[in-house]
Amino acid sequence: MDQTYKILVVDDEPDLEPLILQRMRRQIRANEYEFVFAQNGVEALEKLNADSTIDMVLSDINMPMMYGLTLLQQIHGVDPNLRAVIISAYGDMDNIRTAMNRGAFDFVTKPIDFDDLKITISRTLEHLAEWREALSSRDQLVALQNELSIASQLQQSILPKNPPVTDKYEVSANMEPARNVGGDFYDFFNLDEQVGLVVADVSDKGIPASMFMMSSRTALKGAAIGVGDPERVLEEVNNQLHQDNPTFMFVTLIYALFNPANGSLTYSIAGHDPPMLVSADGTVTELPLTKGVALGIAPDIVYTQETVELAPGDTVVLFTDGVTEAMNANNEQFGLTRLADVFDGKAPESALAANEAVFEYVRNFAGDAPQSDDITCLTLRRP
Repeated sequence: MDQTYKILVVDDEPDLEPLILQRMRRQIRANEYEFVFAQNGVEALEKLNADSTIDMVLSDINMPMMYGLTLLQQIHGVDPNLRAVIISAYGDMDNIRTAMNRGAFDFVTKPIDFDDLKITISRTLEHLAEWREALSSRDQLVALQNELSIASQLQQSILPKNPPVTDKYEVSANMEPARNVGGDFYDFFNLDEQVGLVVADVSDKGIPASMFMMSSRTALKGAAIGVGDPERVLEEVNNQLHQDNPTFMFVTLIYALFNPANGSLTYSIAGHDPPMLVSADGTVTELPLTKGVALGIAPDIVYTQETVELAPGDTVVLFTDGVTEAMNANNEQFGLTRLADVFDGKAPESALAANEAVFEYVRNFAGDAPQSDDITCLTLRRP
């Protein structure tokens, strides 16, 4: 990082301050982070009003004198560009949803996993840096391409890095944005003994799509922690997105839950192309569709889910229509048949190899034709 970010930690537990200072000592010594602490929301507001250099707030919800959700409402009045991350009890969806509606950028759950906390802080501050750069350039925006460039930066800033590669499963993911930026995103996260996987495509383009993309990602991650089954997760996210959607945007996606212990993959689809299964012998099959339309269109939609068992050597490919609808100079689409041909009889040796093969085939097919949509692919392999 090029600067030292100041983080205000708000929590009434006295043991948290020395624990954070100890677990974050490398970042502190490297002048990446500086931490200040407050015991409650009232003290936090006093410090925010007195110190304009604070970049981020990490706050518990349950505190004396001022509830953490009340503090979130007050933060916007102090500095609307501050980023807030909340600390909540595991599965406390009501408070998590309320916090997101009040402007929280992300959340972590108790007991705090410091590896997850470090990733969350890094991602939050990366997004803050991109947002500040966007604001500083706002007055110079004189063409659509400038706006799309900012949207691309916002888009890239929330994508997770370092996909897991273990002896039980491998994940690889990549997104290549188009000049006409849409709202593709992918995500992967641990849920107890399982792994959540997401590939999504937001309607429209530019800044609005990027903002809706971030709302969709946050809502889905929160629901994944608090709800459970993929079909119920999509129902929860759909209702949440529909409640506050004045621009009538929507998002298509696949949400899958993988259990490394037995190889089961349970997934639910919201108006998206189904995944492809590449068996260990190179056989390629399209997994069954599930019931449900894109998220955000209408309330109380019923979604269904399917479960498949992955054998050792099997790979699942999740992708957006930027892959299948990639065009070449003759206005031909890449299509599902060519995507299947990437792996037909040639089972990939790793999730990374599978992901790279998809992008290589698409690039070779498109040639010099301009890319009109984001290209996103996430691969999961059971070794």
